[in-house]
Amino acid sequence: MRDEGMRDEVRAEYLSPAELDSALAATAVAYLPLGTLEFHSSHLPIGLDALTAHGLCVASARHNGGIVLPPLYQGTGGGHAEYPWTIMMHSAAGIRSHLEQTLQRLEALGVRLAVLFTGHFADEQLTMIDTIAADWAVAGSDRGTHTMRVFATAVNRCGTAPIAPDHAGVFETTLLHALWPQLVHVDRLPALSEHAAIDPGDNDQGPQRHDPEHPLWGIFGPDPRDLDLSASAALLDALVAWLGGEVTARTADFDYR
Repeated sequence: MRDEGMRDEVRAEYLSPAELDSALAATAVAYLPLGTLEFHSSHLPIGLDALTAHGLCVASARHNGGIVLPPLYQGTGGGHAEYPWTIMMHSAAGIRSHLEQTLQRLEALGVRLAVLFTGHFADEQLTMIDTIAADWAVAGSDRGTHTMRVFATAVNRCGTAPIAPDHAGVFETTLLHALWPQLVHVDRLPALSEHAAIDPGDNDQGPQRHDPEHPLWGIFGPDPRDLDLSASAALLDALVAWLGGEVTARTADFDYR
């Protein structure tokens, strides 16, 4: 992979065919950011998972090369299916078909590594992307037909992140602030001074967080109301460095001569 410094536009939908071909000639990597439409309490947008996945993929591609496809907002799994404005796919079959057909086209277009990267990390979503990648590898090994590799990972799989992953808590609020600060509205949560979050045994993952009367309704993780948003740049840097490292390790043997 050739390092030419920071790239400008890497989002595929903004590039012409010639520009896409040029980008892949330099670094034949395509990122597929995945998320869902899901309630993230009152202070965050429902598209957060796709927004953060897309932002991280764009940052990685700008530093390391490659192109980024538009984010997929349809996701599956998790405990928020009946929450306001959550639009969850109850079956992964349709999403999987969409992704597999996309992968087939990317391979035909010259991509050599496709990165399935999800900001929605419910078990069902993780199983889906891992299965797609595993089945792709098996098919290529058995029949020798694939010229492209598929790498599947998720925002919660970074072992070096300075903040532990959560749902709408300190982690996701801080990460979205690093990418889209105008979309974070912590002041829309009940005031901490008037509505302390009292969780049995300090359990911020407990069923009480499903209660609409709880001040942190729908938030599973540390209370974000008094978080230090100045930490957002460090979290973003750690995640981008990790994702870029994972991709670089899987393209080290690519020959662009």
